[in-house]
Amino acid sequence: MTEKRLLKDTLLFERKNKISGGIYHKMQVDFAYNSNHIEGSRLSHEQTRYIFETHSIDGTALVNDVFEASNHFKCFDLVLDTVNEPLTEEYIKKLHYTLKNGLMTDNAPEAVIGDYRKYANTVVEIETVRPKEVHQSMINLLKKYPAQKRLDLYDISEFHTEFEKIHPFYDGNGRVGRLIILKMCLANDVVPFYINEENKIFYYKGLKEWQLNNKPNRLLDVFLSMQDDMKSVLDYFEIEYENSETTSRELIAKHCV
Repeated sequence: MTEKRLLKDTLLFERKNKISGGIYHKMQVDFAYNSNHIEGSRLSHEQTRYIFETHSIDGTALVNDVFEASNHFKCFDLVLDTVNEPLTEEYIKKLHYTLKNGLMTDNAPEAVIGDYRKYANTVVEIETVRPKEVHQSMINLLKKYPAQKRLDLYDISEFHTEFEKIHPFYDGNGRVGRLIILKMCLANDVVPFYINEENKIFYYKGLKEWQLNNKPNRLLDVFLSMQDDMKSVLDYFEIEYENSETTSRELIAKHCV
């Protein structure tokens, strides 16, 4: 009888044993490329893969794009190393510091790395939380999702929506938020996923609809669709996962009883 291969265990095993071409290798590259790409990185998927595999790059890439790809690989490993640890403000700040450390900046006062932003900002039409309220807003958010609570995709999506509305950092909120999604998925045996360029516009529209009008359908549909893509990858690598065919409507109904 073939031994079950679980995602968390396989990722940790392949990382420890430096397995090339496995699910760890693929997820590192795919998650870094897609999360950075929808935020404006000009690195190609091939360049991202090359940085991961060789720790070098050709002469066409921008310095910050290279650093952000390399830093995302470190963040992915940090998530793996701490997957069962509770989510705290300190942990989230460490993710941000790991993601943004070493980037070339113009030394602007708003470029705070590893701590909450100093100045107010907006994201499209969304008024984010004022800087003086970020700390308390994050405390309140984290209290809603204690480590001992079993989370499903709706819970994880709701956390992400609220986190992005708080927008605690001057930059990198989307990438940090999606790394938190990865951690929450792995910790709760939910199939993880990334957002690709094809679904970027629907992802942002879904966030906006949930944040402004309390309509979660579109965002949940995007996440479920991206989960389906990841299930195909897991099937290829013969990784076990809970194959529930839940719809966004069923998830919403479950949480609105």
